[in-house]
Amino acid sequence: MSEIHVSLLVIPEADLSSLTGLHTVLNLYKNVVPDTVSFVAELVVPESVLEASDNVADFVQSKVGLPIPVQRKMEDIEHTDVLIIPSLFTDPEGEWHTGNHPDIINWMKDLYENEILLCSSCTGALLLAETGLLDNQEATQHWAFERTFRRNFPKVKLNTAKILVTTGEGDRIVMSGASAAWHDLVLYIIARYAGPAAARSIAKFFLLHWHSDSQAPYIVFHENTQHDDTSILIAQNWLRENSNAQNPVENVLQQSGLPARSFTRRFRKATGFTPINYVQHLRVEAAKQHLEMTAVSVDEISFKVGYEDPAFFRRVFKRITSLTPSAYRRKFCVIGNSPD
Repeated sequence: MSEIHVSLLVIPEADLSSLTGLHTVLNLYKNVVPDTVSFVAELVVPESVLEASDNVADFVQSKVGLPIPVQRKMEDIEHTDVLIIPSLFTDPEGEWHTGNHPDIINWMKDLYENEILLCSSCTGALLLAETGLLDNQEATQHWAFERTFRRNFPKVKLNTAKILVTTGEGDRIVMSGASAAWHDLVLYIIARYAGPAAARSIAKFFLLHWHSDSQAPYIVFHENTQHDDTSILIAQNWLRENSNAQNPVENVLQQSGLPARSFTRRFRKATGFTPINYVQHLRVEAAKQHLEMTAVSVDEISFKVGYEDPAFFRRVFKRITSLTPSAYRRKFCVIGNSPD
């Protein structure tokens, strides 16, 4: 029976939920699916992290104050089959600061050259991207940290709608999306080494969920107001309060006093969206609140948020969220508010 060695990276930024979840599932795999392969997962720390820590040896103090036990030093590892970077915390403003772990970056590059599988869960992709291995490749991570990812790694083709992305030579780089998508990551790893039947057995035993849709239903629209275009900021403020008005783009264009082409160009440069797409996202966010919190019919919600044609509203909603309004309500409604 072959043994698959998995190194789980421990640094102060590591999130314990994905770290311990991955460690538990992989190490208990042989108890659930015997007589296949065996996974041996270890919590691995670089010497530099231990040297910089004021804590007792064999523990790393996490960002949330809980100590993370360490089983092996990175420098002592002679062989591993898989490296997993768990979900990582950014700074309080949601920014990722590069250059804090050069030894890990070099190690990951060496592992990749030696055909080792490199994986990241959630924001672990931020550290993985520092290697340059994701340049000009598709990638995914938690949607909420898209801005800092794009600012730091403009060459990477980030697609936060995807739950799981494999890329690189031989698909040896694997990334999962938001924090709970470590379920998809561990099931992928098990399926890759032990087969899909084994992955299904593990999913059933641990009640792990395949996020087969995408991250799109979970993404919250955040308006970008961190720019210096005053005219566009005024337009954004008006649209935020009047997105359900008739012809909002025409209204805000007239208020701006700018030529249509100039206004559209400046709006897209400042916000990342065309004016009409911006309005659509504002309206869909408003519709989400009605679907989650009320039992109002979809047709009535369509009218409330600014669409006279419910069929058109449904098409826009599904394009943005990947779900129909009714499917979104079933997935996210507060108990007791469903009209069913």
